Formats: sequence, structure tokens, C-alpha cells
Amino acid sequence: MNKDFNLDNRRYVIAGIAVVIVVIYIIRLFTLQIMSDDYKRNADSNAFLKKIEYPSRGVINDRNGQLLVYNQPAYDIMVVMNEAKDRLDTLEFCQSLNITREDFDHRMETIKDRSKNPGYSRFTQQMFMSQLSDKDFSVFQERMFRFPGFYVQRRSIRQYQYPFAAHVLGDVAEVSPADIEQDDYYIPGDYIGKLGVERSYERQLRGEKGMQILLRDAHGRIQGRYQNGVFDRRPVPGKNLTLALDANLQALGERLMEGKIGSIVAIEPSTGEVLCMVSSPSYDPRMMVGRARSKNHRLLSQNVWKPLLNRSIMGQYPPGSTFKTTQGLTFMTEGIIHPTQTSYPCQHGFNFKGLHVGCHGHAAPLPLVPALSTSCNGYFCWGLYYMIGAKSKYGTVQNAMNTWRDYMVSMGFGYRLGIDLPGEARGLIPNAEYYDKAYRKSWNGLTIISIAIGQGEVNATPLQIANLAATIANRGYYYIPHVVKRVEGEPLDTVFTRRHYTMAKREAYDYVVAGMRASATGGTCHELAKYDFMACGKTGTAQNRGHDHSVFMGFAPMDKPKIAVAVYVENGGWGATYGVPLGALIMEQYIHGHLSEASEKRATEFQNRHISYGNTNR
Repeated sequence: MNKDFNLDNRRYVIAGIAVVIVVIYIIRLFTLQIMSDDYKRNADSNAFLKKIEYPSRGVINDRNGQLLVYNQPAYDIMVVMNEAKDRLDTLEFCQSLNITREDFDHRMETIKDRSKNPGYSRFTQQMFMSQLSDKDFSVFQERMFRFPGFYVQRRSIRQYQYPFAAHVLGDVAEVSPADIEQDDYYIPGDYIGKLGVERSYERQLRGEKGMQILLRDAHGRIQGRYQNGVFDRRPVPGKNLTLALDANLQALGERLMEGKIGSIVAIEPSTGEVLCMVSSPSYDPRMMVGRARSKNHRLLSQNVWKPLLNRSIMGQYPPGSTFKTTQGLTFMTEGIIHPTQTSYPCQHGFNFKGLHVGCHGHAAPLPLVPALSTSCNGYFCWGLYYMIGAKSKYGTVQNAMNTWRDYMVSMGFGYRLGIDLPGEARGLIPNAEYYDKAYRKSWNGLTIISIAIGQGEVNATPLQIANLAATIANRGYYYIPHVVKRVEGEPLDTVFTRRHYTMAKREAYDYVVAGMRASATGGTCHELAKYDFMACGKTGTAQNRGHDHSVFMGFAPMDKPKIAVAVYVENGGWGATYGVPLGALIMEQYIHGHLSEASEKRATEFQNRHISYGNTNR
């Protein structure tokens, strides 16, 4: 009997197709039951309501325990879209929340827009409206049983005790899609620190969320906690922060800077702790709380005076004559000058080969200490000229320039210091490559002479200038400035406890300190002489397209310094006009804990003295 091979082949083909179909069904069942959680989520959402419990955010105190930021209760309206569908009296709902139908429709569409709400699921709670007040919540709560699918979630929002320190404290707002993408801790409707320490210490402040699992019946009604709460997770409160700020000092600084543009920064030299950080103009941090935050933020961002800009760490200015201290330290350490034997002429400034850099009238020639005391431009221009031109020592102007640059960087300029606040700018310290590119390698000490007096291409932040004062107070080292003194239950990051030594030698610092003290007793900072705490100071008058900027840098007391301060007032004129008196008041307040009667009158005078800024293009 002959075998039918065609029949056999068909049998194999049919069997193969059957096997393939079975395999496909198995794979699909595996995907649905094991790999996908769609059905599980659907079933869970019918049986359970997983309710997030938000932790209280850590509170913030000043260095003396004075409360600055705390929490108060607020209420969010949440919606489960799968439950709210086609079962809602929209008119009554809108009346309960005092919103329009258009606003309701917009909110519902935004929730379902995955580009704005990437975590959207119709089975889980979504944010409909946030931060209801007690009054608004009470009206809604009475009618909530009529609105299936809508729930209330209690949480806390920030409250700021005082109208100052906005740039340091920062604020809290709803997370953006980018925030959610970067950290899976967050879901739409969560809050996150946006600026200041609220941002930089977000992980410590936010705590850990809790979870309640509630059981529902077939009609969606809550029956209580699943298994009496065995699987619930309690929220963990955020950690409290103690700032290095002195609240009273901060208040005085902001008061003194009313009607002015600029900054005051004070540092404790022995720790690097920032005692006050004033940026003017500023704003009341309480404007950034609640449902009015978006509107107020928009108004502030459109303000021509840029009150949202933290000029203390973001403003980049010519440091002016405060920078001469760095030059004296460099020239002396490099052997370019001898502090007592080297004197340079100053015929109302630096004059050489047709180049003139002006200076005010004073005795000349001068050695280092009186050159600092009188703020002689000629002395420091000559010092830079001889350093950049010292080919026998450096070989080329490029090597000399980069050596100079290295000294400046070691003193905290040209790069971010690393303060624990977001947005710090780095300033600018030029190097040889910068000038080679600018002048096609045809340059010398005369070409760049203005950097010797803190002008030209040199730029620094007020924080960097204050840090220079702290470094001189310490005679050659600094700690990275930081605004947080302590985090509850955590040691301070060691990055803030390590000393950073400069390239200048200790002997050079002794002479610079002597020069700054001489400036306080009879030089450009002579107003400091009337105080009893032996202050040291250095003025700066930074040239500007308009009126010059008024700059001051100093510390006190001379031998056991407690505070180093920098003052920068845009268009304030001479350093002695605004910089010195404001810096002196800050020193007195911190050292004595209060102002004398005479100083209080002086503070009121400067508070009421406003500078007219005609140019709003800032």
C-alpha cells in the first residue's frame, strides 16, 4: 500500500499551526496575568482605595532657635476619574468650590493630558484642586457625599514667620513633569522645594510618605481599613533645619538695603557659617504660599528690578579696590614686593608709557600697609606690571599670568565656592588663554593693568568678597560658606568642615591685616575707628557705566574675628558712602547683639536713604 505523503504533510502543517496558536495564547495569558498589572490595578481599585498620607515638612529655625518656617494645614481635592464619570452634578460641584464650569472642564482635561500629567491613571487619585483653606474646605465637606469619585486629602503647607530672608529660605510649589521624571518619589500634585534651602535640602525636609489601604464594597463605599491597618504605612516627618542665619541680623540687613540694589553677606570666619545674606530688592516669602503663588511669582518675574534674583550669589560685579588685598598677598608671597622696603610712586595714579590709571591724592611713594590704608591704585598697578613682566622668574607673560590666576582661584575666585544654595554664579578670573584669544597673543602687563585694582575682566559675587574677608580674618584659610548650621539627626556634610588654604603665606596675611586695620583707624574706612571692636576694613569704588558702585569688605574683631562682611551697593558711589557705614552697623549688631542709640538713628537714616535708579534695563 502506497503512503500518502501529501496527507502526512498537511497533518504536520495543521499540528504546527495548532501548536503556534496554543503558544500564542500561553504567551498572552502570561503577559496579562504576570507581566501586566492592568487587570490587577482594575481589581485593586474596585476593592481598595490607597490613600497617601503626607508627612509634615521639617521646620526651619535660625541659629538662635527662632522659628522661621513652619507648617499649617491645607486640603487638596482628589478625583478618581473612573468613579466620577457620568455621575456628577457639575453645577452643584462648581458652586461648592466657587469655580466656573470652564475652570472645571479645564482641570479635568489637564488631569487626562499625559504630557502634563505623565502619571495619569483613571483608577488612582489625581489632583483636582490644591491648598483649600479651612473655610473653603468646610463648605465642600458638607456636600462631598454627593460627589462620587472625589476625595479630600489633608496635608500641610508652608508658612513663613517673617517678611525677610526670602532668597535663603526659598519656597515650595507643585512638582513639574521634569521633577517627576527625575525622582520617582513624586507624583502629580506633590510639592517640592523650588528655591533656597527648601530646594537644596529637599530630601531632608520632605520626609517619607505614608499609605492607608481602605476597603470598599461593591458600590464603592468605604468600609474601613483593610485588615485593620496591618498593611498601612505611617508617614515619617521631615527633618528640621537649623540655619546659620541670625534672624535679627538678617532683618537689619534688609532694612538697611531698602531702596537700594545690591547685597550684604556676613560670614562667621571660624566656621564658614553665613550669618546673613541680603539681596535687594527682595520680596516677602509669604507671597509664595497658597493658591496665589503662581500669580505672585509671575508678577515678581516680570518686575524690572528682578527681586527674584539672589544677587548675593548670582550677581557678578567688579570687586573694585577690595581686590587689592589679593594683589598684596600675591606680590609679597611671590617676592615681587617686600612689605616695607618696596615703595611705588603714585602721581595721582599709575602713569607709564602714556597709560594713566587715576587715583585720589595722597602721600607717595608708599609701601604695602599705607598703600592698602589709602587704597592706592598706583602701588598695585606697579606690582602687577612687574609680576607679569618678570620673565627671569616666569619665562613668559603667559606663565606669569597663570601663576597670578592660580593665586586668585586659591582665594575663592573664578569658580563656585559651593554654598548650599542653588544658582551660585562663578564670577570671572581671566587666564593667559583668555588674553591670548582676546589680543592674539600680543599683550603684556600694561594691557591688563586694570585687573590689579579689581576692574577690567575680573568679576566676583558678593559671597566671594565676603569669603575673602573671612579668609584674611583667618590669616590664610576658609571654610566653604554654608547657610545650614545643622540638620536634625545628621552630621554636617564634611565638605563644609574642611579648611581650604590659599597659596599666600601667613606673613603676607599679617601685613594685609595691618593695612586693613590702618584703613579703619585713619584711612578710607576711618568711620570704623569710632567702634569699640577693633574692626579691619577695605573700601572699594567699582567703576560702572553710570554712577560707581559702593563696596566694602571687613571683619571684626581684628585678633579674634567673629564676623566678616561684604557690602555691595549698586551706584552707591564711594565705598565710604554706603559700604563702610552699612558694614559697621552689621558688625555692631552681631558683636553686641543690638545697636547703640546713635547707631539705631544711623540705621534709620540709611533705611530712608534711597538711591534713584533711572536705568531699568537690568
